[in-house]
Amino acid sequence: MEENNFAFIDGQNLNLGIKNLGWKLDYIRFRRYLLEKYSVKTAYYFIGYVPGNQPLYSELQKAGYVLIFKPTIPDGDGNIKGNIDADLVLQAMIDFPNYDKAIIASSDGDFYSLVKHLYKNKKLRFVMSPYVKTCSSLLKIEAKERIVFMDNLKNKLEHK
Repeated sequence: MEENNFAFIDGQNLNLGIKNLGWKLDYIRFRRYLLEKYSVKTAYYFIGYVPGNQPLYSELQKAGYVLIFKPTIPDGDGNIKGNIDADLVLQAMIDFPNYDKAIIASSDGDFYSLVKHLYKNKKLRFVMSPYVKTCSSLLKIEAKERIVFMDNLKNKLEHK
């Protein structure tokens, strides 16, 4: 029987992590990869809402992501900040009975407690981190053998 897995994607962390590797993620290919390789039926994409980014949001929705927006505020330097961590954790717990396994796509150590809980309850498929060097050591410890790094997926997932 095919699994019903959910992905919980930290949009900014994923985007910046891949950009730091020197390539651009093809969101359509990534969504297909999650479905075909890991039976991800629902892929939540958590992102700060910026009015000028509507084309990106439309592209993500067309690719099959469920967008969860967070209002953004400028930080002291004028950079836009849309901290989605609590929203991602809350959604993962709301949906806990609805999925077989969860994939957490982020390198952020703030997800340590969620990853620990999912692992302990045999609900963690894996943590998908863009890059080994930027991945929080907390996640590496807690996810144990259930961590996948995306730096070797360039050929499969790069936007051409």
